[in-house]
Amino acid sequence: MKYVPLLKPCAIAVAMATTLFQLAAQADEIDFGLDVEQLLQDQSEKLFGVEKPIEASAPPTVGPYRTASQTPYDQVLAAPGLKVEYLTRQAANATDMMAFYPAQNPTHLVTCVEGGRQFLVDGGAPNVYDAGDKLNPSVQRIDLNTGAVKTILRGMTACDGITTTAWGTILATEETSSGGAYEIFNPLGVTEQTLIDRASGTVTDPANIAKRTALPTMAWEGLAVLPNGVVIAGDELRPGTGGADRDGGAIFKFVPAMPRLVSGPVANLSESPLAAGSVYAMQVSCVNNNQQYGQGCEIGNAAWVAVSAATARGDANAAGATGYYRPEDLHEDPMYQDEANPEAVRFCWTNTGNEDGSNYAEVLCGVDRAPLTASNTQRTVVVNRFVEGDTDFNSFDNLEFQPQTGNVYVIEDHDNGDIFACLPDGKDRDIKTDGCVKMLSVKDSSAEPTGFLFSADGRTAYVSIQHSDDTHMPKVDGYGTDDVLKITGFKVKKQGW
Repeated sequence: MKYVPLLKPCAIAVAMATTLFQLAAQADEIDFGLDVEQLLQDQSEKLFGVEKPIEASAPPTVGPYRTASQTPYDQVLAAPGLKVEYLTRQAANATDMMAFYPAQNPTHLVTCVEGGRQFLVDGGAPNVYDAGDKLNPSVQRIDLNTGAVKTILRGMTACDGITTTAWGTILATEETSSGGAYEIFNPLGVTEQTLIDRASGTVTDPANIAKRTALPTMAWEGLAVLPNGVVIAGDELRPGTGGADRDGGAIFKFVPAMPRLVSGPVANLSESPLAAGSVYAMQVSCVNNNQQYGQGCEIGNAAWVAVSAATARGDANAAGATGYYRPEDLHEDPMYQDEANPEAVRFCWTNTGNEDGSNYAEVLCGVDRAPLTASNTQRTVVVNRFVEGDTDFNSFDNLEFQPQTGNVYVIEDHDNGDIFACLPDGKDRDIKTDGCVKMLSVKDSSAEPTGFLFSADGRTAYVSIQHSDDTHMPKVDGYGTDDVLKITGFKVKKQGW
């Protein structure tokens, strides 16, 4: 047995005091938040399906950056292990939100082009559509195999929000104060049609394209269209627009007069549930089942107040609907399930805020327990914050749920914009994301990422590099262009891994 000398009591006391002092010193140096951030990066492959995130955004560039000789990797700084390809370099300038078509086994992306209404060719009366005139491209389709681009519809103003409906049509909307919604039947067969008049919705192919005046007039972007025809969407309006103490954009719900109760495609546009219905704006209360609402009540229990579709924005403000700081993209959470209430849906949206004003943006989510119900006395929705921005992660614009994992990808709305991946909320006490990491950064300081979306298996993503300076790029069809990238290499495991 080895001899171990005994310490005298005074020596033991000194040793203990020294150890406690060292532990206290170490405790003072602990930054638990940094430790969590490091853990997220170290566990990136397990949590996000990517080898490791990027730590810093792409450095800024000066002057026209985009050229015809660049590789896809010249457009973005991507997390290690991700492969970046061009789907096309000929999407129309300001290509924004995108949707797969058809919804199952898609062959194309159908895209919104956020350019203003303008005449590219105006051979007759000035600014009046005549045969032979050509207006700006607004809705396009991009072949997922070849990258070939075809224009479906021209003449909208700032086409932004777009989605494929469960009944096989495309709903494309405008992001402007007078923004309308247009439903397109047979989007793979319709080519080179024109919106002759925005106010009336007159089009060159009324059998396949219809303005849906039953939906709210507002600055559209994100929208969730449920299989029964319910539409939930936000009005991209900044608080204070038009005067001091003016509310920001409301969240609206359209409830169809004849909800769609069958599955499968419609035979024509007259069968669409979007043809007629009622519009409501969300009003959040700070207390349960009580008409206590207003500034400071952005989260809580919400009801729906009736508004007119044509004057939805003003009606929402007058009726006390809750206003947010530029609600932009909005999606239904495809993985949300409430076993006790199968009809319940969860929808999440971005509020962009203003990073220069230290309002760093947020993602909010609402759970609507009764989507077909809209009442100012029944508070069927619960709204809470899910992601909060910071000095590096801000100006949220788009978001996308990654299939299979439940992770949410959040896209910034500024030059050299970044894309972050955020975990779902786990079993911890809070009700927010369990953490976010940076996955991609745009290299061109004149451009930003937008329209990010995943394939159904969650392994492939597409993103538009929007607003690039095209000084060194040729025009296509008399119009500037954007790059749409295809990104592969995402590893996918089911939620809860």
